[in-house]
Amino acid sequence: MTPDPNESLRADSKLGPAVDAVGPLRVEPAEDFFARFVVSILRQQVSMESAAATRERLFDAIEVTPEGVLDADDEILRDAGLSRQKTGYVNNVARAFVENGYSRAYFEGMDDDAVRAELTSITGVGAWTADMQLLFSLGRPDVFPVGDLGIRKGMARLFEDLAVEDRAAMRDRAERWAPYRSYASLYLWRAVEGGDS
Repeated sequence: MTPDPNESLRADSKLGPAVDAVGPLRVEPAEDFFARFVVSILRQQVSMESAAATRERLFDAIEVTPEGVLDADDEILRDAGLSRQKTGYVNNVARAFVENGYSRAYFEGMDDDAVRAELTSITGVGAWTADMQLLFSLGRPDVFPVGDLGIRKGMARLFEDLAVEDRAAMRDRAERWAPYRSYASLYLWRAVEGGDS
């Protein structure tokens, strides 16, 4: 029988209370890989509220598919609230999906580092955005997105000796949750923000 990640993490002295408080969580692939990717671009370096408002306007304005983005005039994307830079990034991602045939199946046989390398070759996709795809788009179970401020705040709350900026120490400390660091990340977000990224 496959071990239950939630039960494994419940046994951890630091994370266990969060597991008990929140209840079991699931890491599953997104229904729409491309749309989830676009949402991650929108969430880069802005508040969740701002990203949600832009998402609503964008999804109302265009068909959020690679072809829909590439067919849309950039002004429509700008009117929805995307900066000039993010308009370029969303177009770059759409182009990569069309040119490379990206899908969940495309990345299925690749390990996490290979997926990161491929995705970060797209201009506008950094380590944080690639980690969000691994966790939320592809449903990989062992991703620890230490580039995310919410994750670092959660770690600093759980481990009082850790400073929010000490990413290397956080990576080391999170080893205790392998191979379920994606699940641990969900609990860290819930503990700090009441949500995910």
